[in-house]
Amino acid sequence: MVLFGIGTDYILFLMFRYRERLRDGQNPKQAMVEAVERVGEVIASAAGVVIAAFLALLLSTLSVLRSIGPALAIAVAVTLIAGLTLVPAVVSLLGPRVFWPSKSWKQAPKGARFAAIGRALGRRPAIFAGASGLVLIVLAIGAFSYKPTFDLSSAGIPSNAESQTALKTLEEGLPAGATDPTDILLHTNSGRPLTTAQLTTYTARLKTLPGVGAVAPPKLSADRATADYTVTLSYNPESTAAVNVLKNGLRPGAHAAAPTGTYALVGGTTAVFADIQRAVNHDYAVVFPTAAIIILLILALLLRSVVAPWYLLVSVGLGFGATLGASVLVFQDLRGEAGLVFLLPVYMYLFVVALGTDYNILMIARLREQARNGMPPGKGAAEAFRHAAPTIAAAGLILAGTFASLTLAGNTILSQLGFAVSCGIALAAFVMAMFFSPSLTALIGRRAWWPGHARQARTRAGQQPQESREAAQ
Repeated sequence: MVLFGIGTDYILFLMFRYRERLRDGQNPKQAMVEAVERVGEVIASAAGVVIAAFLALLLSTLSVLRSIGPALAIAVAVTLIAGLTLVPAVVSLLGPRVFWPSKSWKQAPKGARFAAIGRALGRRPAIFAGASGLVLIVLAIGAFSYKPTFDLSSAGIPSNAESQTALKTLEEGLPAGATDPTDILLHTNSGRPLTTAQLTTYTARLKTLPGVGAVAPPKLSADRATADYTVTLSYNPESTAAVNVLKNGLRPGAHAAAPTGTYALVGGTTAVFADIQRAVNHDYAVVFPTAAIIILLILALLLRSVVAPWYLLVSVGLGFGATLGASVLVFQDLRGEAGLVFLLPVYMYLFVVALGTDYNILMIARLREQARNGMPPGKGAAEAFRHAAPTIAAAGLILAGTFASLTLAGNTILSQLGFAVSCGIALAAFVMAMFFSPSLTALIGRRAWWPGHARQARTRAGQQPQESREAAQ
């Protein structure tokens, strides 16, 4: 899915600029040379951001993420190489025939709507920045109500399946945790056999801990140095309530209740989910900031600016929060589900942040190009929107529509994933990249490109930069 997404983006970025060069009368090979020259840096920077975001997963405490991160980074690198070598070579050989049977490439599309919106954005950037920013902020507020769910069985299997019916029947006469009890192991420090008093005392203490529905008599190892207590929780073992009560009450209580000379270990499915949640929280605190710093540096190198990368990074963060908030609104508030699959924010990070940044980079690179050509901020934003918005809209529509098809799977996990990714891509393309970023850039003006202001000052003084001379020629 990642390769399909970025491959589509990179090809569209290249083909739109190639078609633009052909319309200017250049021969196919020269048109491709200039297309790669102009868009190659954008594609390489976008790929660099995605690769950095995936490699940051090496800092994860979850082995599955440490494995998938480098694999995805390698895949993106291969796609980048193909996008800058194989695709341009094949297209330049085919020439205009690549657009067959259409001949509309010969005439520049009027794009009246994009041109009109671009002019409006250039004239009133504050209104567009406020409106698009408000949409992102309002949706992002919903992210604070996010509740993770670990109930993967009921989330992935239809409610009328036999296994689900059996679980519900079992829960009618027994504590909810009977479907998957928790194991607590009591072990002596010295390896000597546990005494009857220790076993009886620990059994009584376990029964008083929060969330405990029942405690079975312990099973002893052959040397009687270890006792296995089967503890039935009062909650569904895969529920958020069970995970929270184990993490905050049962586990620390079981440790503290261990008799002198012994120690306890809490295991089982609920304990596994509690450990996963702790690991994921660690990743949120370490992986995300690390990726943000790397993305910031890549944007600074691309734009030769220390100002623009900061508000672009903020916009990406708002897009992530807005996507999570929209998912909470749809699945928790409107559909009444207990929560969102606990790994959903990680998948959003993989798809939304990485792919959404591509659109931001394409738009901001076009804005920089207009600024270096000497255009004032408002007019530059209008021109950048007119040229870049159709590409972003096409790529965003294709990807969002593709991932949206997952919502028809009849599976809660896939439905949540499909909605979150498609919604995130739509917000990244149609709100963040098309309106929020260019309108903010127009508002900030030439200061957005600092410390590149010296070159722009020469432009204002009458010296044409190299790009302007090339365009004039």
